[in-house]
Amino acid sequence: MDDSYTSLPTSHLLGSVPAAVSEDKKATIYEVPEANLQIFPPTSGGDGGWGYQAPGSSSGGDEQVATRWKGVFSISSYTPYFDVDTDVVLDRIKSSLNPIGRDFFRKIHDNPDLYGPVWISSTLVFMLAALGNCATYLMDKRTNVKTDWSFDVNYVNWAACTVYGYLLLVPAAFYFLLQYLGSNSNPSLIRLWCMWGYSLFIIMLSSILLVIPAEFFRWIVIILAGSASACFVALNIRTYLEENDLTLLVISSLVLQFALAIFIKFYFFA
Repeated sequence: MDDSYTSLPTSHLLGSVPAAVSEDKKATIYEVPEANLQIFPPTSGGDGGWGYQAPGSSSGGDEQVATRWKGVFSISSYTPYFDVDTDVVLDRIKSSLNPIGRDFFRKIHDNPDLYGPVWISSTLVFMLAALGNCATYLMDKRTNVKTDWSFDVNYVNWAACTVYGYLLLVPAAFYFLLQYLGSNSNPSLIRLWCMWGYSLFIIMLSSILLVIPAEFFRWIVIILAGSASACFVALNIRTYLEENDLTLLVISSLVLQFALAIFIKFYFFA
C-alpha cells in the first residue's frame, strides 16, 4: 500500500524539486534541424528531411526537366557553338555554295556552330537595307533625273524581321515536326539552325548584283541564287531524313527557301 503511493508524480506539488536534465538531453529534445525563422520554407534535407513540399510535387524528374529547360534559355549554353576556327567557317561557306552538296550535316555532325549563321544573317540584314535603298534610288534615277537620294529606315526593320524570323522559326518548325512525326534521324535544332544559316550566304552574295538597275538581269540573279540555296537545303534535308519517307518536308524546305529569295526581290529590289 505504501509502495504504491511513492510512484505517484509529485512535480506539481509546492516545494517539490524538478528532476535534473542533462544538457545533451535538452539539445536532443528541443533542437529542430534546419529550422530558421529567416528562411521559409526551410530547405529540404533530402528524403524524409525537414522542409515544405507542395502536394503532388516530386523532387526527382521535375528538377531534371526544369534544369534542362533552364539551359535552353541560358546564354552560356550556346557559347560552345561560337568557339569555331575561321578555316572551319570558310569550309562550310564553300560547301553551302554547292547546290548539289549532300554532306553538310556529316561535316557539322560533331561540331555544329552558330557563329557562321549569326554572322551571315546579320550581314545580310544590313546589306538588304543598304543595297535595297541604293537599288531603289538607281531605278528611280533612270526614270526621273531629278530624283533625290533618301534612305528608307523601314528597310532595316523589314530586313531584320524577315531574315531573323525566317532563320529562327523555320528550322524550329522543322525540328518540332520531326519530333512529332517520330523521325529516326535524331533531329538537332542546332544543326538545323547551322545548315539554314549557311544557306543564306549565296543570297547575301546575290544582293550585290541586284543593285544593277536592270530588271531582267535582277530576275536572272535572284532565280539562280534562290534555286541554288533551295536545292542545297532540300538535298541536305533529304540526306538527313534518308531513313524516313518524309518527302513533304523536303518539298516544303525547297519551296520556303525559294519563296524567301522571291520575297527579297519583290520588297528590297523591286
